[in-house]
Amino acid sequence: MRIEQVKEYLLQLQDSICESLAAEDGSATFIEEEWQREEGGGGRSRVLAEGAVFEKAGVNFSHVRGAELPASASASRPELAGRSYEALGVSLVIHPHNPYVPTSHANVRLFVASKPGEEPIWWFGGGYDLTPYYANREDCISWHREAAAACAPFGDDVYPRFKAWCDEYFQLKHRGEPRGIGGLFFDDLNEWDFETSFAFMRAVGDSYLRAYRPIVQRNKSRPYTERERQFQLYRRGRYVEFNLVFDRGTLFGLQSGGRTEAILMSLPPLVRWEYNYSPPPGSPEAELTAYYLCDRDWLAEESEELTNT
Repeated sequence: MRIEQVKEYLLQLQDSICESLAAEDGSATFIEEEWQREEGGGGRSRVLAEGAVFEKAGVNFSHVRGAELPASASASRPELAGRSYEALGVSLVIHPHNPYVPTSHANVRLFVASKPGEEPIWWFGGGYDLTPYYANREDCISWHREAAAACAPFGDDVYPRFKAWCDEYFQLKHRGEPRGIGGLFFDDLNEWDFETSFAFMRAVGDSYLRAYRPIVQRNKSRPYTERERQFQLYRRGRYVEFNLVFDRGTLFGLQSGGRTEAILMSLPPLVRWEYNYSPPPGSPEAELTAYYLCDRDWLAEESEELTNT
């Protein structure tokens, strides 16, 4: 197991993503803050705020250690309770200005749980997902095409399995709806050897910009009105609800004594809630939940389009 090799990759990934997003924005740069925590370890947080394209973009690297895994990490695996841990990863959330550019999230991480006299238990996790406000089929299909391509070298079953896991995980159970149009989600990944698992994590991390940046480029200059902006702010409320109620990374960070500013950097700068809001039937706002926020096989829809052309 080569933790330093994983750390080197994660730092490089943070660099490449920040450089690419700053270039895409063209008017703002990331501010950086390094931090340490008393329990052990620390991180490097980077935030771009009020750019031309991105209202807020946070890309965080952390490498933390602790004497005992918090409850959020051992709840589904009681055999890990009481073990010391080491966790390192990169996580990011992008909130664009333009309502036609989706919010996106990604993270890749490694956990190691240790106990004296026993072999360490390690696993990888991560993935990425897309949260549109005014969606279109081209973006949804291209997003899933890149996700499938990243998974393809590791087996035909990998993309369908982790796509389904993503659809299941990013659910607002109290709303009965998904957070977005999905992507990939995987956790507790140690079914392959360490090198193969690490290679898969890298494939997912490296594919993020290929999946997201073209969507930004296609939509960032589209005109919009105050109506679209207000709907974007309303739907951002769903994002906040998920992150504060269900997200494992948020719960782990808070329960493990992580740095609050870094943990909550995923939240949008502006958001609104409206009591009992329902978009007019047949409107673009209604189309989001009626058509896009459903369990869809986007690659099958791409094949159907090709067949019909």
